[in-house]
Amino acid sequence: MIRIENLVKKFGKNVAVDINGLEVAEGEVAGLVGNNGAGKTTLLRLILDLYKADAGRVLVSGNNVAINEEWKKHTGSFIDSSFLIDFLTPEEYFHFIGDCYGLPKDEVDRRLERFAGLMNGEILGKGKILRSLSAGNRQKTGIIGAMLAAPSLLILDEPFNFLDPSSQMELVRLLQEESRQQGTTMILSSHNLDNIGECSTRILLMEQGKILYDLANNDSAALEQVKTYFAGQRQSGGNSSYDMRQTIK
Repeated sequence: MIRIENLVKKFGKNVAVDINGLEVAEGEVAGLVGNNGAGKTTLLRLILDLYKADAGRVLVSGNNVAINEEWKKHTGSFIDSSFLIDFLTPEEYFHFIGDCYGLPKDEVDRRLERFAGLMNGEILGKGKILRSLSAGNRQKTGIIGAMLAAPSLLILDEPFNFLDPSSQMELVRLLQEESRQQGTTMILSSHNLDNIGECSTRILLMEQGKILYDLANNDSAALEQVKTYFAGQRQSGGNSSYDMRQTIK
């Protein structure tokens, strides 16, 4: 589904992403974790062709994202609130998203029923435009919009941000359901290790623009290894030279 080849992105002299090779197969759920400044969001923006790479390329289903736009028809994503259209109501926004994917309004309304638990009666029918919603409800709106068309590829950056505990649990359930029933390929970037561990079949540990470890997450096995790594970093004062081989096998 996703193949990354010799991908480099720089901002001035700072190398934000430097990945020689990475593949995420169809149906896999890759949890992307790392400290602030690791390059996670930059990587997602490169995959979505929101940034131009300085070198290398990203292929989605064999299509170079910088050249062929066919992949966009099958991709849903939410990076931050800039993806929203602030002067629309949530209903108008969802219908706009549906129209982009060729979904009629009645089909959009039917699909929204699946997300009733996440919306918790706080989003639809309130007569508010998006910029008037709370940060949590804006986050929910963006995530639902990304999932609305049942895309074969779903990319979410910090999806658990601004969500209360019950909403986080409901989102985990929805993502697990999406993976299990639809076979959706996902890349989920998050600082919330517990939630990302529940959702992911793989954990990608990213630091200083590189994928340092790619860990199978059968029965959340990678979660404790990753937690141990971050605990070790804290004990070493955040030293980037901390030897992860001590903690991750």
